[in-house]
Amino acid sequence: MQWAADGYILSARPHGETSAIINVFTKEQGRHAGIVRGGRSRRMRPVLQAGNQVTVNWNARLSEHLGVFKVEALDARAAILMQDRAALAGLNSVSALCMQALPEREAHPKLFEVYKVLMGQLHDIDVWPALYIRFEMALLQALGYGLDLSQCAATSSTENLTHVSPRSGRAVCADAAKPYLDKLLRLPPFLHGQNKIEEGDIEAGLILSGTFLRTRVFHTQNRDMPEARNHLQSVLLKHFKLENQPNQ
Repeated sequence: MQWAADGYILSARPHGETSAIINVFTKEQGRHAGIVRGGRSRRMRPVLQAGNQVTVNWNARLSEHLGVFKVEALDARAAILMQDRAALAGLNSVSALCMQALPEREAHPKLFEVYKVLMGQLHDIDVWPALYIRFEMALLQALGYGLDLSQCAATSSTENLTHVSPRSGRAVCADAAKPYLDKLLRLPPFLHGQNKIEEGDIEAGLILSGTFLRTRVFHTQNRDMPEARNHLQSVLLKHFKLENQPNQ
């Protein structure tokens, strides 16, 4: 069995004295693990950092075997991202979610494209937090838990959608939401057509996608939300709180 693809390193851990076991995320193969011979060498360690874009060739005698990867670097961005606290938190969170939520060897081409766009923007704090939230929404969709933001669950209106029901995962318009504001999740406008990011939108988006990841994905697996995701939310909320404070 053999295949080759471009993808991104999600994780790497030691295997024996000289090798490493890595997980890569590719468009055609999804999340896939394999052994890298010599993966702990001085030359290969920088290549096998989470977030790096690579070309991989996978070989195994049988399809169910772990198999062996040959890896070549395409874009070693991990070293740059490690110098940015927020970007590193984003990278760690998206890697942890892929590792813990995605079934191995299951292709999700649409999710991969969203992931690829996010990875290309992690250097720009003004852009990537909204892309990150869209990635979490795409992850929910890929896993079969996508939210219905097309129309109001109560009135079928497509206008002025402002909230989401945490029970049904469906949008609710402003008029229908008024009696239940304490029970609903705010829907930031950038998730349904508006490009501008307003104050509080990133927080609302993280709470929205995080709620459904927690209740529909991780609770069903009897697992907690990855700590890297919790840390990212703390980092971003602190960043935007400080950014929005008036100058003294």
